[in-house]
Amino acid sequence: MQNTATASRPRRGSGNWMALFSIVFIIGLYLLSTHSPGTILSNPKLQIVKMMFISVIIEALPFILIGVIVSALLEVFVSEQTIKRLIPRNPLLGIVAASFIGIIFPICECGMVPAIRRLIHKGVPLYAATTFLVVGPILNPIVFWSTFTAFRNKPEIVWSRMGLAFAAAIVIGLIVHRFVKTDQLKSAASHDHGHGLGHDHAHHDHNHLHDDHNRHHGHAHHHPKPNRAMGKLVDVMSHSIGEFFSMGKYLMIGALLVGLLQAFVTRGTLEALGHGPAGSGAIMMGLGFLLSLCSTSDAFVAQSFTTTFAPGALVAFMVLGPMLNLKGLLMMSAVFKTRFVLLYGALVAVIVYAGTWALGQFIL
Repeated sequence: MQNTATASRPRRGSGNWMALFSIVFIIGLYLLSTHSPGTILSNPKLQIVKMMFISVIIEALPFILIGVIVSALLEVFVSEQTIKRLIPRNPLLGIVAASFIGIIFPICECGMVPAIRRLIHKGVPLYAATTFLVVGPILNPIVFWSTFTAFRNKPEIVWSRMGLAFAAAIVIGLIVHRFVKTDQLKSAASHDHGHGLGHDHAHHDHNHLHDDHNRHHGHAHHHPKPNRAMGKLVDVMSHSIGEFFSMGKYLMIGALLVGLLQAFVTRGTLEALGHGPAGSGAIMMGLGFLLSLCSTSDAFVAQSFTTTFAPGALVAFMVLGPMLNLKGLLMMSAVFKTRFVLLYGALVAVIVYAGTWALGQFIL
């Protein structure tokens, strides 16, 4: 009984780390400031930080909620056998099948990480889950519609975005299958997976003591059986809440960093750096990483750069951003081992850059 209580005790390391970060940030603002508090609060750059922080949170929260609810539904209602039947055993067919899951489950990249973690726990191979992580936020009906709306007069940009995302997912999935053979989830990410086992053991211990009590007193207590549907609903809510708070803190850190970058890195600076097709592609990829826009709305931001950057650079912005962005990278770092996160980031950056360069040379 003591072991069960100890195992279920919440870990406070992440909360302490967040509190320390907030205190240091506030003290740093105070020490570096030479103005009165009222002047600090009305500073234009601080207003930009606040506006961007709030806008990123508001934009991402609905999709985080969708992701954690999908994750919880997968955990409670979908068995490992069902998941394994959906993914072909042949690696190439499995990667292709995973590339089109987004058409059925159109999840934004904000909610992709918790859903991917649950799929891996359910037995989906890492290469198939990585493929879905790469292409799921782009190759789905909602993103296709938003991109087509933004670039109605340039359909080649729409098809280039979808085609490059699909090709990048296939290549990355095959590389992960060939070279990554070990489990890449952090042990902390598997904590909730094992929690159910501990919970069952606790119930088993309770029932065992209850049976001893009945034998000792010579009578039995008749308890009403709990409603099965209500129990599953409670399980879904419990998993959703746990996933939400697990991912939410990384979203907040990412939103704060995005706000700081938006306040201190101007658009003019980026435009000055982005001369030439090669430079403009790299700059727009960096901008997609830093802005961390939702894949359902980034096409409209890209459309505002049509007079400044080449079409290939716009495709690079719209392909890399959903696959690899600041807030998503922080959430991935909470779930996957650091080496795998670095490998994933390097593969996405190299393949997207090479793909958009080729598109710019031969198609766009």
